[in-house]
Amino acid sequence: MELVLQAHFHDPASPSPYEHVAADTFYAELLAAHEGLDAQASALLDARLVLLLANHVGDLGVLRQALRLAREPA
Repeated sequence: MELVLQAHFHDPASPSPYEHVAADTFYAELLAAHEGLDAQASALLDARLVLLLANHVGDLGVLRQALRLAREPA
């Protein structure tokens, strides 16, 4: 498995030919999940989300590549 770097969002419940629609929806839901949380609870939410998604990916090589890329300057 290789790390997917292109837009790859989709929503089977609400299909759209535009990938950005599902990406925008996820971003809005991510922000909403942080509403009302203090900095510590927000960081914990992010950490739990990362671990849940890392478990879903499961491929250590892909996760290592993602870690390397995430540490690079934006």
